Parts: sequence; structure tokens; C-alpha cells
Amino acid sequence: MAVMAAIVATMLYPPVAIVLGLLLGLLGVPLDAVVTFGGVINTYAGMLAWWLVAFALALVYAAFAFPWVQANWQGKE
Repeated sequence: MAVMAAIVATMLYPPVAIVLGLLLGLLGVPLDAVVTFGGVINTYAGMLAWWLVAFALALVYAAFAFPWVQANWQGKE
């Protein structure tokens, strides 16, 4: 389940960052200020922190999408 969440978070990270950057650019907010949490941490740590936020959200998604019921492989009830 964690692997599925990591894949989902990694795949969604670039498109969400691009859309967020464009929207914030229209509002006059620099993307660097959002990534670095207002300059509190450096860019790399900020990108990791935002990926961890995406991972946490994807983990919730994976928990709901994961098939928790065991499949009956022999066709018997």
C-alpha cells in the first residue's frame, strides 16, 4: 500500500506543482516562497516536505482503494 501511495504521489507531484505555480504566478506570489515555507527551509527540504504531504494524501487514497477483502482464488465460497 505504501508503494502504491509513493507512486501516486510521485506521479501527481509535477502536474500539481506546475498548476500551483501558474496560479500563484497570476496572484503575484512567488513559487519559491511556497516551496520553502516562506524561506524557513531550503528548496530541497521544502520539495521533500511537499512530497511527504502528497504521500500522506495518497496513502489515504491507497487505503480506500486497496482491496481489503481476500480474493477467493479457487472459486469456492
